[in-house]
Amino acid sequence: MDKDTRNAIERATQRARKLLEDDFAEQLEGTFDILRTGQVAAQAGVHLSSRQAFARGKMVAAIGHKRAAGTSEGAAAGGYTRDTAFTTLNRFVALKMLEARELLQECISRGEQSAGYREFCGMAAGVGLLPEGAGYRLYLESLFDELSTEVKVLFDRRDPVSILWPRRQTFDALLGLLNAPELSQVWGEDETIGWIYQFFNSGDERRQMRDESQAPRNSRELAVRNQFFTPRYVVEFLTDNTLGRTWFQMRGGKTGLAERCAYLVRDGEAGAAREPKDPRDLRVLDPACGSGHFLLYAFDLLVVIYEEAWSDGQASSARFSRSGSSLAKDYPTLAELRRALPALVLEHNLHGVDIDARCAQIAQLALWMRAQRSFKDFGVPRGERPIIRRANIVIAEPMPGEADLHVAFARSLSPALLGDLFHKLVERMHLAGELGSLLKIDEALRDDLERARRQFVAERQSTGYLPGLAPERKQGELDLSGVTDASFFEEAERRILEAVKKFAGSAEGAERARRRMFAEDAGQGVALLDLMRKRFDVVLMNPPFGAGCAAAKKDFEKAYPRTKNDLYAAFVERGIQLLHKRGMLGAITSRTGFFLSSFQKWREEILLKEAPPVVFADLGHGVLDSAMVEVAAYCLEVVP
Repeated sequence: MDKDTRNAIERATQRARKLLEDDFAEQLEGTFDILRTGQVAAQAGVHLSSRQAFARGKMVAAIGHKRAAGTSEGAAAGGYTRDTAFTTLNRFVALKMLEARELLQECISRGEQSAGYREFCGMAAGVGLLPEGAGYRLYLESLFDELSTEVKVLFDRRDPVSILWPRRQTFDALLGLLNAPELSQVWGEDETIGWIYQFFNSGDERRQMRDESQAPRNSRELAVRNQFFTPRYVVEFLTDNTLGRTWFQMRGGKTGLAERCAYLVRDGEAGAAREPKDPRDLRVLDPACGSGHFLLYAFDLLVVIYEEAWSDGQASSARFSRSGSSLAKDYPTLAELRRALPALVLEHNLHGVDIDARCAQIAQLALWMRAQRSFKDFGVPRGERPIIRRANIVIAEPMPGEADLHVAFARSLSPALLGDLFHKLVERMHLAGELGSLLKIDEALRDDLERARRQFVAERQSTGYLPGLAPERKQGELDLSGVTDASFFEEAERRILEAVKKFAGSAEGAERARRRMFAEDAGQGVALLDLMRKRFDVVLMNPPFGAGCAAAKKDFEKAYPRTKNDLYAAFVERGIQLLHKRGMLGAITSRTGFFLSSFQKWREEILLKEAPPVVFADLGHGVLDSAMVEVAAYCLEVVP
C-alpha cells in the first residue's frame, strides 16, 4: 500500500473520528445529561423515554466502570465517547470490507439504495417508510446481530459502547467518507483495518503525550505511543524464518513452504531436523498483537501446513499425529479437512495479547475475515461453514475495579477456596494494563494454585477420603483430589467462568450492565492467566520500545533486572521464556540492543546463552512508518 493511499486512509479516519466524537459528545450532554467534564446528573431527566432512561443507566455504568479502574471523571467520559466512536467506525469499515469480499450483500456502498437494503425492504413491507432513516438503521442492526454470533466483540449490541447511533447528518457524512472514490481500492486489502486502527490516534496526539511526559503515564498512552504498522515484507521475513523454518525442519525440507516462503533463509537444510508435530499442536503467539498482522500471515502458512500433514497421514505416515489420531483419521477426505481447517487454525494455533481493548475488535475481525476467505477459496458453501466462536485474542487489563462486585462474586463461588483464588487473581492483575504480556501472572499464581490444590485435597482427606477410594460426589461439588496443578487450574477456570456468567445475568437494569462488564473483565483475566501458562513453538512481535509506564516501574524493574532499560528487550526475554525448547522467536525492534553497552546482559546472558540468533537483518531507518528509530529484524532459537 503506497504512501498516497495511506494518507487517504489517515485523512478519512481522522475526519470520521471527529465527526463521531463530536456527535456523541453532543448527544451525551444534550439528551442524557452526561457532560464532557465527566459530571453526571444523579437521576435520568423526565424528558427521557423509558428506553432512553434504560440506555442512560448502561452508559453511566460504563463510565463508572472506567472510574473504578482509576480513571478521572473527565477522562472516563472522554474515554467512553472515544470508545463508542471507534467501535462505530470499525463496524462500518467492517461492512465495507465484507462487501469487498462478497461475504455480505451490498449494504452501505450506496447508502439506502444499496441492494441489500432494497431487498430487505421488499421482504419487510413498510420498513422503507419509517422516518429519519429508522428502517435503514433497523436493517444495519440486523446485520450486526447476525455477525455478532461470530465476531461478538465488535458487533454485540448489548455492549454499552453500542448504545449511541450517529444522527442523520453525521451518518450521511460518515458513509460519504467511506464511499469516497479515493478509498475504493482499499477495502479488499487485509491491512486496511490495521491502518485505520493506527490512524485513529493522530501523530499530534502522540507528540503531545511525549511532550508532556517522557515515559507513558498509563496503559492508553503506552498503547498509543507504540502504534506502528509492521510492513508486510518484515512480517513475511520473520514468519518465514520461524514458523516456516520450523515446518521445513519437521518435514526434512520437503514442503511447499520452501517455495512459498520467499524470505526463508535456506542455509543448507535450514537447520537441524525437528520432531514432527500434529499441526493442531503448533502454537503461535504475538504478545503485543495490535491488529494481528503477524497472525494473519501465519494463517496463510498454516493452511499449507495442515494440508501437507493431512497428505502425510493419507500415506499411512504416523509422523504428524497426536494421541493415536491424525488429521487424515479425523478428516477422511480433503474436502472434510478444508471445511474444518479455518476454524481449527483459529482455535488451536493463533494466539495474541495486547493492552489495548480495541485490538481485540480489530484482530478478531481480521482473523475472522481471513477464515471466511479460506472457506470461499476452498469452495465451502456458506451454509456448511462451521461457526467460528473462538479467536484466542486476549486483552491484558486489570481485573474489574468495583470492590463490591469482587466481594459479592467471590462469596458466590463454591468451594470457598475458589473465592480466595479469585481474590489472588484480582490482586496479581492490577498492573496487567501497564505490563501486558510482561506480567508474569503464571509465576505469581503458581504457588497460590499449588496451595489451593493441597488445601482441597487435605480437606477431603480429613473427612475420610483415602487415595483410590473416592467418595461419592455431591451434585455440583468440585472434585480435585489427586489431580495435578494443571488439571486443577483447568477445573477451577471452568467453574469460575461458569459462575461469572451466572453472576452477570443475576441482576437487571444498570446493575446488570455493571455485572456484565465485571464478567467480561474477569473472563479476560482468567484467559490471560490460561494463555501465559502455555508454551509456544513460535513467538512473533513488533513490541513496544522505550520506557514503560511510570506506574509499573518498580514491578517491571524487579521482574526484568537484565532488560529493564528498554521494553523491547524485556519483551524478547519474556518471549523466550514462553517458548518450548528449540522454539523460535521473530522480532523487529530497535537495533540499539546489538551494540550499546547498556544492553550487554541482554546480548550475553539472554541471546547468546538462551536463544542465539539464526537470522539477522539490519534494516535501518524509515521502516516503521513515522517512528524515528533504526530497526533490526531477527529470529532466535531457544537452546535445547
